[in-house]
Amino acid sequence: MGFRFVPFLIAIVTAFSARAAFAGAPIKIGGLFAVTGPAAFLGEPERNTAKMVVDEINKAGGVKGHKLELVVYDTSGDATKAVQLATKLIKDDHVTAIIGPSTTGESMAVIPVAEREQVPLVSCSAGIKITEPVKKWVFKTAQNDTLAVGKIYEYLQHHKLSKVAILTVSDGFGASGREQLKAQAGKYGISIVSDDTYGPKDTDMTAQLTKIRGSQAQAIICWGTNPGPAVIAKNARQLGIKTPLFMSHGVSSKKFIELAGEAAEGIRLPSGKVIVADLLPGSDHQKNSLMAFVKDYQRHYRAEGDHFGGHAWDAVMLLKNAIEHGADSRATIREQLEKTRGFAGIGGVFSYSAQDHAGLNKDAFVLVEVKKKDWAIVK
Repeated sequence: MGFRFVPFLIAIVTAFSARAAFAGAPIKIGGLFAVTGPAAFLGEPERNTAKMVVDEINKAGGVKGHKLELVVYDTSGDATKAVQLATKLIKDDHVTAIIGPSTTGESMAVIPVAEREQVPLVSCSAGIKITEPVKKWVFKTAQNDTLAVGKIYEYLQHHKLSKVAILTVSDGFGASGREQLKAQAGKYGISIVSDDTYGPKDTDMTAQLTKIRGSQAQAIICWGTNPGPAVIAKNARQLGIKTPLFMSHGVSSKKFIELAGEAAEGIRLPSGKVIVADLLPGSDHQKNSLMAFVKDYQRHYRAEGDHFGGHAWDAVMLLKNAIEHGADSRATIREQLEKTRGFAGIGGVFSYSAQDHAGLNKDAFVLVEVKKKDWAIVK
């Protein structure tokens, strides 16, 4: 008589096991990073950090019973390649969300794919147009260039420096920065007396700097990512230009100091707090996360965790936070990301909303300067 129940029991056990296996299925996250190419100084620490954080989450048992599976592709900083790989992540790898890309140009190219396929995209790029206007499926962790511009302009206003020369790279990041530099100038009583550009692959900017030297500029603001800004720093030094030189947060890592050498000394720029984490007061809400990240990255890669790796740390941890709050699909992850409030990360304290998918305010930045081949906080 009892044997009649065996098939029934087997069916119950099988159904239960299938349900348990589904509940514990890995949640796939895609990563698009410029690991090679000119933007490798962005993409390599982002890739390294994403792998490090996912590995540690999995070693600790995953999230809500799920392991995270990270599928990473190298875009080489190429927008066309980024679109192709984003499509591959969605169609072939069936990822639940995508982190990256590393640059503004790539992110802008990938956004239509994420929106069309309804996959959450957490960009690691700074351009304000990535999230303004708000796109339903697109978020970002890199601080907006509008906040970076404001940080520089506040300093100039405080020191009564009102005449500025701007020199911006002719790519997506530079164009966005140039737009913000021009748009916010009037608010701070600043006039732009020289407005010039340079190409991403240019190796000499003495012509532009000579023109600036002949202007009435009281400060020079360069907007770009390595290696161009380092070239500009060296050219300015060679020309004997003493005008204060400011850079964007696009060079906020030790790599810039290495590339610019002695010419980096005294240069100021807005940065996320991670590169000066040890100098922050104990009362800073981010300090614990920052110090943990810096030490963790040092232990894994024998290098300093930087501003750019921090963008990937924030992206992974924001997704983890969403999953902890019950998200397990593309739609629910998007919903939970938008509900994120007061999340203390590496780039700042994130509070997203339906009206704001950037989530940071100007407190995400500190103004830093190069002193004796290292970063210091500008007082």
